[in-house]
Amino acid sequence: MTYQHIRDLREDADLTQGQIAGMIPCSQQAYSLYERGDRDIPTGVLIRLAEIHRTTVDYLLGLTDCREIPACMEREKAK
Repeated sequence: MTYQHIRDLREDADLTQGQIAGMIPCSQQAYSLYERGDRDIPTGVLIRLAEIHRTTVDYLLGLTDCREIPACMEREKAK
């Protein structure tokens, strides 16, 4: 399994793998393995990536093509 959405989001934000890796934090090599699907992404990393890209974990995992955060989730984050 590759995580195309994760790569697409990173590229859309004009960020390098190293920059995203620094935000997670992990090494660039580890992040590259996540992006290619060669290593399972830990739950905490998925949550952090969703926060960075303002999307859902479902989108990152390719379970949905809906990139937007549902309105109810936005309200919960605002509390």
